[in-house]
Amino acid sequence: MRVGIPWLGTTCGVCGYCAEGRENLCDEARFTGYDLDGGYAELCVADARFCFPLDESANAAGLAPLLCAGLIGYRSLRMAGDAGRIGIFGFGAAAHLVTQVAIFEEREVYAFTRPGDLAAQTMARDLGCVWAGGSDEPPPEPLDAAIIFAPVGALVPLALKAARKGGTVVCGGIYMSRIPAFDYDLLWGERSICSVANLVRQDAIEFLELARRVPVVARTTVFPLRHANEALDRLRAGSISGAAVLVP
Repeated sequence: MRVGIPWLGTTCGVCGYCAEGRENLCDEARFTGYDLDGGYAELCVADARFCFPLDESANAAGLAPLLCAGLIGYRSLRMAGDAGRIGIFGFGAAAHLVTQVAIFEEREVYAFTRPGDLAAQTMARDLGCVWAGGSDEPPPEPLDAAIIFAPVGALVPLALKAARKGGTVVCGGIYMSRIPAFDYDLLWGERSICSVANLVRQDAIEFLELARRVPVVARTTVFPLRHANEALDRLRAGSISGAAVLVP
């Protein structure tokens, strides 16, 4: 059987967070490739309770983004609630995957890219986004929710400004640069800001099943492991469409 090993490698299973079904917040959680060896290995040992069956016939490089970018994107989408009109800031690995799910669920997706990034905007439109433009542009309609994948704190007030009253801004990254001060009227009107931390196993169960039904197709650029630094440089420069995948 082919299985996938996600970022969340193990938790204590007994703390309040685990008992509440919020194991992603467990203080004793350990993560693959960070606390646990094996993130870039051909073979590794993993806790079977935190592994998930994958399509035997699918290409491995196409499956890899689902277990990281796809799961974070899916959790971010669920944090956005039942929003019908969603803005996505930072149109890379997670965004291009979760967009496919959102459109399958008959939501409208508005893509915000780096100003002038025509390649990312074209990809967004190809995937079915109703609008794509730079993050310095206002959307043509107020958003019910916004998801920020780019680690740029300055996008938070822009997303709040684009959201209607009662809208939610979801920060989907592990890291974000400093969020600048903004006027309270951007938050007023029962708008809210929340962050996403890691994932819970139920996310993987739901998303991988949904990914098969949609189906979600990852657009990938594959690098051998020895070229990892090149892959990181190109990601920082915004010159990769979709997801970068390292192959041992």
